Amino acid sequence: MTSPKQAVSSHSSAASTSSATLQDGMVVQLDRGFPLVRLENGEEVRCKHATALVKGEKLRAVIGDHVRIDQAPDADMAQIAEILPRQRSLVRRDPAERSQAQTLAANFDTIIVAHPLAELNLNRLERELVLACETGAAVVVALTKADLASEDEVRKAMETVRNIAGNTASVEVLSETDAASIEALRAHVPAGSIAVLIGRSGVGKSSLVNMLAGAEVQATTPVRETDGKGRHTTVNRAIVPIKGGGFVVDMPGVRGMGLWEAEEGLATAFSDITDLAQECKFRDCKHLDEPGCAVRAAVEAGSLHPARLESYLRLQKENADQQLKTAEAERIRARKGHPRRRS
Repeated sequence: MTSPKQAVSSHSSAASTSSATLQDGMVVQLDRGFPLVRLENGEEVRCKHATALVKGEKLRAVIGDHVRIDQAPDADMAQIAEILPRQRSLVRRDPAERSQAQTLAANFDTIIVAHPLAELNLNRLERELVLACETGAAVVVALTKADLASEDEVRKAMETVRNIAGNTASVEVLSETDAASIEALRAHVPAGSIAVLIGRSGVGKSSLVNMLAGAEVQATTPVRETDGKGRHTTVNRAIVPIKGGGFVVDMPGVRGMGLWEAEEGLATAFSDITDLAQECKFRDCKHLDEPGCAVRAAVEAGSLHPARLESYLRLQKENADQQLKTAEAERIRARKGHPRRRS
């Protein structure tokens, strides 16, 4: 089975569509309606997917996809006839079809992981770093709403996040009242590049997009004075130009970020543990109770926090369980007469 994170290379509509009639473009907005595609001449066109494209694999274009569209004069709407190879993809386990993957975005250069500084969720941050590192893109952790925290809280949060991120991600502290902090984040998205902004609802992503864009391009809701939290406002995915830089994709708040074939992401996001594992006595050490485990020795010596190892083992097990479930689902679908194999 081809991984969703691999290049899309053979997904096109019926061969009867002449390539001479197709136009190249990029998906720049996804909402509850049809994808919005920006053509090379700047024209933006709402498109549906060609039936031959979605039949069988049920492939859909995602934000950032480079596509080829057919604007036949006798058609009621332009249609996406081909999805071109993807440079990279952000993929999670589909929350509805847990044995399948869901691609959230494609063809980006950087992932910005947003977390409110005063209420860090370290388990979620570690999970998001695994998913982000799996893409191969540059990763930045943006600690938002620093203006609502004390200097001591900022210092402690920075220290905690840098210990988790290590060399895998840059860390920036953002404040609406500090223009220099916004410029520091803009520097991670230079002209010609695209960043994907992820984070749970209420972390201030829409406000952050507006600050990066230098204009009110995304609706926001007032922050409650009692807890500094906002409400989820982004309902679509759109590519927004950054003032003096590249582009950013504001993703709607995503609750579930299940891992999908994330071995490389785990190894990168937890490089401190995987480096230690090279010194274990046994190559297949599970870091549980095996003799000569260098990882457990580091925990006992105090150089590795036990919660860090617990997170790694939990995510590693989740990833392995997902792979087993996927393999079993593939075997079931491959059986003769299975409903999903019927034409």
